[in-house]
Amino acid sequence: VQLQASGGGVVQPGGSLRLSCVVSGLEFSKLRMSWVRQLSTKRYLWISSITGDGRRTDYADSVKDRFTIARDNAKNTLYLQMNSLKFEDTGVYFCAKYGADPPGQGTQVTVSS
Repeated sequence: VQLQASGGGVVQPGGSLRLSCVVSGLEFSKLRMSWVRQLSTKRYLWISSITGDGRRTDYADSVKDRFTIARDNAKNTLYLQMNSLKFEDTGVYFCAKYGADPPGQGTQVTVSS
């Protein structure tokens, strides 16, 4: 099982980034998936989730109306479009099965002026 996130970087407040996560070894299209941000070792903040068919999306209040989660089941890929970024969005972002700790490598997002 591999969940490889990418697309992070350094951006100014108000800027945008698009994260991607390629998933292998799972029946991706059947899984509800999430993006989370690491708070500390083994502690994560849930950011957003999406059902397997993409019909339902959910967001933490802190990112609602700024972030958009999406998926391409043909490519086994999960996305997170991040707009209007704020300092407090800084952190390492991971993708994971909904409700599970992320097993893979995250991507660093740094919002800095």
